[in-house]
Amino acid sequence: MSRANAVRALLSVAVLAVSLFFVLTEPARLGLDLRGGTQIVLETQDSPHAKADAAATDRARQVLERRVNALGVAESSLTRSGERRIIVELPDVQDPARAAAVIGKTAQLTAHPVRVNDGSPGKGEQLLPDEQGGQIMLGPAALTGDGIGTAEAGFDAQNLGGWYVTVKFRGKGGGIWERITARAACATGDERRIAFVLDGRVISSPQVTADVPCNVGITGGSTQITGDFTAKQARDLAALIQGGSLPVPVKIIEQRVVGPTLGDEAIEASWKAAVIGVVLTGLFIISVYRLVGALAAVALACYALISYAALVMVGATLTLPGLAGFVLAVGMAIDANVLAFERAREEYRAAPRRGVRAALSTGFDKAWSAIADSNVTTLLAAGLLFFLASGPVRGFGVTLTIGVLASLISAMLLSRALTEAVVARRAIARRPALTGLGSVGRLRAWLDRRDPDLMRHRRLWLCISALSVAVALTGIFVRGLNFGVEFTGGRLVEYSTSRPVDIDDARAAVSSAGFPRAVVQTSGTDDISVRTENLSNAEEKRIRDALAAEGGTVTKQRDELIGPTLGEELRRKALIALAVALLMQLAYLAIRFRWTFGTGAVLAMFHDVVVVTGVFAWLGKPIDGVFLAALLTIIGYSVNDSVVVFDRIRELWRDDPKAPFARVAARGALQTVPRTVNTGMGAIFILAALALLGGDSLTDFAIALLVGILVGTFSSVFTATPLAIVLQGRSKTPAPQHKKPHRPARQPGDSGAVI
Repeated sequence: MSRANAVRALLSVAVLAVSLFFVLTEPARLGLDLRGGTQIVLETQDSPHAKADAAATDRARQVLERRVNALGVAESSLTRSGERRIIVELPDVQDPARAAAVIGKTAQLTAHPVRVNDGSPGKGEQLLPDEQGGQIMLGPAALTGDGIGTAEAGFDAQNLGGWYVTVKFRGKGGGIWERITARAACATGDERRIAFVLDGRVISSPQVTADVPCNVGITGGSTQITGDFTAKQARDLAALIQGGSLPVPVKIIEQRVVGPTLGDEAIEASWKAAVIGVVLTGLFIISVYRLVGALAAVALACYALISYAALVMVGATLTLPGLAGFVLAVGMAIDANVLAFERAREEYRAAPRRGVRAALSTGFDKAWSAIADSNVTTLLAAGLLFFLASGPVRGFGVTLTIGVLASLISAMLLSRALTEAVVARRAIARRPALTGLGSVGRLRAWLDRRDPDLMRHRRLWLCISALSVAVALTGIFVRGLNFGVEFTGGRLVEYSTSRPVDIDDARAAVSSAGFPRAVVQTSGTDDISVRTENLSNAEEKRIRDALAAEGGTVTKQRDELIGPTLGEELRRKALIALAVALLMQLAYLAIRFRWTFGTGAVLAMFHDVVVVTGVFAWLGKPIDGVFLAALLTIIGYSVNDSVVVFDRIRELWRDDPKAPFARVAARGALQTVPRTVNTGMGAIFILAALALLGGDSLTDFAIALLVGILVGTFSSVFTATPLAIVLQGRSKTPAPQHKKPHRPARQPGDSGAVI
């Protein structure tokens, strides 16, 4: 074993050991759909400054959403019910009482100058006990929560000063803070203090330190709140300040435990579908690549372990769509292995006397460029979704990042170490056919014999792409998009029954009444809640009668109109994140390739998104959070596919810069067809199993991704490549400089036998 492969083997063992430790010691956090959680119902109250109407309640919901995120509760659900109520559902919360206490606080944070206590408060002044219990006289509030940007808890490890909260101001807040601390720095005694008041209670009243200049104050737009904080108190305080002030007070009127939104049967069916899909994918890659395929399947199993451990380690909340995406990523993770194995086959065919070990090593080396570029573009999108978006879109960014990094570790570390170690054995090296690298495969051999010019009819391919986009847009504008309850809101009805009803039977009854996509879950001890969109009174009666057939006398406990859980802010942030991600991808591809390639890849991705959305419009399928996750996956897959094609075109053009670009592009697209087919088949096996066996909850997810993969496979060859040819024909950029091919010398232990 070479030194490089020995290092890879040691790193692989270390990564697997750490992953196994986290899997065995850290429990997974399951979402509302898998385990249920805590439901808190809040009601907004009128205040002297604002009326608790629907607009104020929506603003309060946005503030509460930021608080929930600051508490570390992912995949939560916040919905406005009526004009004044907010339903907060927190998955897998270990301490619901603490969550309710923090979420429900009004959190009116103000900063006040302190004056000498003469016992007689003036106008706007108040006498309050400080954090030590002594009475202090506070002047009128100089700064409110509107001027505060972010807050973060920290520990002074160097000076052992305890926990503190760093506050960064926004807008005019920094200037106000500078002025009040400038005045306090010129005073003595209590008048040097600034009191922070939260909900009428002084939480900290530190003195302005002596090193702050008089009439200058604390500059820089930030400060620290110190005090006798515990770690939990500091983090809770930071979460409240980070969340901002509620526009109106809120009152907790109900708190209960809710069951999972999906039944045991749906979860079991989805689990079986996932297992079947992964097994079929493994068998497929073994049938295509034989021994190295079997070793890659082992690496894929390790990939699943690493990804799951990373999700557990960062505290991600696992939902059924998230788990489906996780399983799909296992299928798509074969892409890096397929790229390396296809290149190794080419290397062995070009120089069989060097042996399969040298071919495999060169294959991994040459595949690295395409693997790196395609994964960097995906990481750019994932990172921007995390930093710019919110809610489930942000969670998708985390999951996507983990999947990409784990895929790189699986292919370039684990798979390479395994395959090179086994192929290096003399008995294996003498049998290239057994390794799976001794031939280029039937599809590639057939394509080489026929050598079709795929770009000969490039105008036809572009016309087909344009026509498909036109048909999709027609469906979107004529049929319209069927936005689900998560985007539009709907109606929430809660029932009690005279005899107990199994929740799976209740779901079946509601589905038989004509609402297969309604969210049905237990609420409290025995109640059943039904949440769906566009529910008329006659339709509600149908649901009630269906439940009565199972549970006897049905009594309606609650009937309210609810707002969207994926609100306007989430949609706006998601669109901004997506737009910035596309610009970043275009810039990266323009730098790594050239602007003609980058533009072709991004336009092909737009083509895929529009076509998939149009298919859902024509079919009347719901546009909900699950579809949003599928669409984000399609975006990553589409750009990934185009980058692989362009990487091969760039390499061929560099080897023969005088050849016509259209012919070079046709050869590059043709040579990547086996990789595209093999990678797509791996994902299709899993998606087909999810579509057929996964139940209603995952059928639409699987359909969206099946359409996306088929359309993306077409567009990477027949949309992105013809666009690059057209754009390159109008570009004045020269062809790349010729680069002489470099092949490594034959390595010891390789066999020159040809079978």
